[in-house]
Amino acid sequence: MGRILAAQWPVGLCDPVRNWRQKAVSYRRGIQAIRLQAPDEIPHTEYISHLEFMGRVTGLPPDHPDLGRRAAEALDFDFIWSTDGPNPPGRWTDMGRAYWHERQQETDSRHQGFADIEEALNLDCVAEYGKPDLDEQAKRYQEWYLKAQREQHPFAVWPGGTYRTQMSFLIAAFGWEMLLTMAGLDRRRFTKVLDSWTDVIKVYYEAWARTDAEVILTHDDMVWTEGAFIHPSWYREVLFPHLKMLWSIVKKAGKKVLFCSDGNFTEFVDDLAEAGADGFIFEPVTDLDYVVKNYGRTHVIIGNADCRVLTFGTPDDVRREVRRVMDKGRDCPGYFFAVGNHIPANCPLENVVACLDAYFEYRKR
Repeated sequence: MGRILAAQWPVGLCDPVRNWRQKAVSYRRGIQAIRLQAPDEIPHTEYISHLEFMGRVTGLPPDHPDLGRRAAEALDFDFIWSTDGPNPPGRWTDMGRAYWHERQQETDSRHQGFADIEEALNLDCVAEYGKPDLDEQAKRYQEWYLKAQREQHPFAVWPGGTYRTQMSFLIAAFGWEMLLTMAGLDRRRFTKVLDSWTDVIKVYYEAWARTDAEVILTHDDMVWTEGAFIHPSWYREVLFPHLKMLWSIVKKAGKKVLFCSDGNFTEFVDDLAEAGADGFIFEPVTDLDYVVKNYGRTHVIIGNADCRVLTFGTPDDVRREVRRVMDKGRDCPGYFFAVGNHIPANCPLENVVACLDAYFEYRKR
């Protein structure tokens, strides 16, 4: 069954983790998939904070500063999920979080940033957050990228990119209650605020365009589990044109763009592709069948294995779920296996092991 260090795992889980490692091959698989060149094995990434699992895989204590990198290497990741904030000085709230492990602490930051609706609707983001110097920002990004890719993670593709791109900026600046109030009360001024943030973040995309990063990851939690929470026409009139403009900057520099959002963005997949996304990273609620049918031969696809199965299912359920997504993505030249959303600490250990074992069993095309 297992391929993990027998001394570290329950009875029945055997074979050294070194059998999972193919360092040079791993980066090559990842970049081939990004380029839609269909590597012989389906590549892999994860977003994981299961400290016990990572500790057992690596032999490191859960608070070791190198735990994440060492786990990614041991588990043969071909791509590392990474973005910059950006997080310039200014007023912010907190986007909230789930409590994956005991080292995280609860905070209540509602209205830390803007408690007054008129103040929020009148926000000028250039005045509040400023624009970085392009030359200095490009230099910082290039240094960061070279250290992350060549020194720390040479075994996998490391992207540049942004986290607070559009909607995620609004969440981080205002919090959910204020954001929804602004959008419902005065759509024109709400849009003007986002326009001014786009003037700020444009400089960050211009900076990434000057770096050696091969891939730019745009994160933007623009939908909920049931889909859009503002009228879809606003997305199409405002948000997607903003993304198209930002992506054109880095695409002209020869970079691939991957879009990532929580929630169900099936209704917007076509819009994102038209705006210039070269690939999609998504949770199990976005329709993998639709994406494979319409973009399986032309776009990168990352994810969709259901984290709920890992949390509440049996090891056999987990293996079936891995097989489901692997079979759907097998003929897609840019498909990466990943558990959609996250592998947190509350997933039973045997289910995490079953998931990774099944991936390695099924990854040959």
